[in-house]
Amino acid sequence: MNYAIKAYSVSNQDAKIIIKEATINFGTTVKTAEKLPNAAELFLSSFAACMLKNVERFSTILKFNYTKATVSVTATRLEKPPRIDNLNYNLTIYSNDKKMNTQLLKKNIEKFGTIYNTIQQSCTITGTIKTIENV
Repeated sequence: MNYAIKAYSVSNQDAKIIIKEATINFGTTVKTAEKLPNAAELFLSSFAACMLKNVERFSTILKFNYTKATVSVTATRLEKPPRIDNLNYNLTIYSNDKKMNTQLLKKNIEKFGTIYNTIQQSCTITGTIKTIENV
């Protein structure tokens, strides 16, 4: 598999990433630092997208049903050299499916997640998966 994106910026303005039919605005200027995602937040978003894609993928393979999944991701930025370290996630799956095995799901995400495994090569990843019953 190969992947490709395009991105561009204009001097003193913010930037855009074009992926297939989607456009993602991101901040490169001080004036939008509090409004638009920065590069580190896009990096964490890629990790979250990998996790959510794998929840969907493994729901079919492991035969469990869910109504939604949410993930929050935090990380620490080290200064010298500048890099992301100590990434932590909390994945919540909303499901009434009693046969859902969160430990097996976690193992599969860790083993088969492309972004997960790429990031794991450079920093520590910790996290939890919990299930909340639908009301």
